[in-house]
Amino acid sequence: MKSLALQVLKTVYGFDDFRPQQLDIVLSVAEGKDTLVLLPTGGGKSICFQVPALMMEGICLVVTPLIALMKDQVDALRKKRVLAAAVYSGMRKREIDTVLDNCIYGNYKFLYVSPERLKTDLFLTRFAKMKVSMIAVDEAHCISQWGYDFRPPYLEIAKLREIHPQVPIVALTASATKEVREDIVDKLGMNGPALFTQSFARVNLSYAVREVENKIEKAMEILHKIPGSSIVYVRNRKGTKEISQTLNSLGISATFYHAGLDNETRDVRQSDWKTGKVRVMVATNAFGMGIDKPDVRTVIHLDLPENLEYYYQEAGRAGRDEKKAFAVLLVNKKDIEILEDRSEKSYPPIDFLKKVYQCLANNFRIAVGSSMMSSYDFDINHFTSNYQLDLLLTYNALKVLQEEALLELSESFYVPSTIRLLVDQSKLYEFQISSRKLDPFIKILLRTFGGELFVEYLKIQEKKLANTMQLSEQEIIDYLEQLDKMGILAYNKRKDQPQVTFLTPRMDAGKLPLNLKRIEERRQVTVSKAKAIIAYIQNGHLCRTIQILYYFGEESDNPCGVCDVCINNRKNDALPDKAVTLKSALENILLTYGPISIEALTTHMGKKNDHLTVGFLRSLEDEGFIRTMDDGKIKLNKA
Repeated sequence: MKSLALQVLKTVYGFDDFRPQQLDIVLSVAEGKDTLVLLPTGGGKSICFQVPALMMEGICLVVTPLIALMKDQVDALRKKRVLAAAVYSGMRKREIDTVLDNCIYGNYKFLYVSPERLKTDLFLTRFAKMKVSMIAVDEAHCISQWGYDFRPPYLEIAKLREIHPQVPIVALTASATKEVREDIVDKLGMNGPALFTQSFARVNLSYAVREVENKIEKAMEILHKIPGSSIVYVRNRKGTKEISQTLNSLGISATFYHAGLDNETRDVRQSDWKTGKVRVMVATNAFGMGIDKPDVRTVIHLDLPENLEYYYQEAGRAGRDEKKAFAVLLVNKKDIEILEDRSEKSYPPIDFLKKVYQCLANNFRIAVGSSMMSSYDFDINHFTSNYQLDLLLTYNALKVLQEEALLELSESFYVPSTIRLLVDQSKLYEFQISSRKLDPFIKILLRTFGGELFVEYLKIQEKKLANTMQLSEQEIIDYLEQLDKMGILAYNKRKDQPQVTFLTPRMDAGKLPLNLKRIEERRQVTVSKAKAIIAYIQNGHLCRTIQILYYFGEESDNPCGVCDVCINNRKNDALPDKAVTLKSALENILLTYGPISIEALTTHMGKKNDHLTVGFLRSLEDEGFIRTMDDGKIKLNKA
């Protein structure tokens, strides 16, 4: 089986060998075992399920919420001559019909679906007829209510096993706490899964937190000091443009990226940055997923991410070539206040949720009981302006309605135009005879695309067709729309707009079935995650890597030696007032974590649990600074 895995890797992907752990994961999945995979960003998770799927008979169902990434992977597989398809929001029913039929009767190896599609009768009926090799669950943390991106439709995945009970599940994620990992296994109904995890430590990555007043000035200082490619993350779209312009004016080549740009612009800017024509990409968190640029030397955050999961993923885009790289978080006191406020407002009042839902129904003129799984182009700025709604609260409300499985909000992504003939060859011939005006157009389509037009939806570029036929692009669109209305050909026009999809028939806004208990629990999770990243910022005594490992449930007493804290600790160790420094560190730790064991305390202090440390703690207890409780934990001896 190992030789077959290596053969697939070489033949399809052009690699001679797997990365560490990949082969063990591939063999586990290929042997039919349930498998939980935790690999850091850039760790090569897709190989872990794609290779075994190509080794096995049947089709691999891939569940992922990332539509842009889904499309990229399908396109990449097709370039490798592997049959792959996808079903996602914005597709018309008859297009979905064709895709699912092809997965039943065609020689397809991969079907990518967004989780919201899993509970539709259309999907479940066809899924039962498929010969399924395995189910791959990407971004598996989304199944956990305690995770940072909970998606209720993920809970439907376990039901798929009732249809194909012998099919193994492989769940993959880049960042999950111990609690979330346990939740993944439980909610997916995994049977004694094999667990593969790499350390969350990145030995080549130096983490730093800098409290500064002028962030641009500090960013410039970092970029001048450390040569090479960089990503600068900011929270809002307007900021990406402004900071990019500032960097350019100061002699640093930069461009900007956010989800509101059209597809062509995003592609050009991404290419310029990846090839080194532009040094710095200033972006929102819409940038980076699936971007495999190994030589990023710095990732600089000018705004605080919502939680440590997001920060770990974004910072981890630096130094994938395993050479020295830097992740710098620039903060000031106002940032902490803003994050605390945003986390509190992340779950708006219930009445506001209902109001946003009603405004959406009014905006798209949707009658009660209609429009299940229907998608609409959505401009949130126009929407909030039109209905006089607060932009941030509205965005948060839409995310909550998504968590409640009522809506799906997709950021803008590019979907090219597609066509497919809906009639057989004899009926098409009859139509051509009776319609002389459209006959030449149909003949060119058949010459260009061949018999595949009768089988599946094919991508087209109206502009290229217009040049071939010496017509205007609008005339081509008119012809295609005319054939679509006549039922001869299905024509799906290209899209490059955010989408809102109603996942249920439109309801009476006053009677929305909102799970109030879960909403409150999710609000508390969001607030606690905000507190965790604030604690990371404020803890200037414990190694940054150890703090991150501790958060993700990985124990370590080995300081990284390269983060800002480790460097400062080395300097402090050389000072005569070392005891004062240790006392300050101890106080900060106990204020942050409360009463903790001596083992945990010494780990946080970056010290060994030896007679010197114990003696130091005993002296502090003698002077009344700390005290040992009945359960052995140490606490500050303060009111």
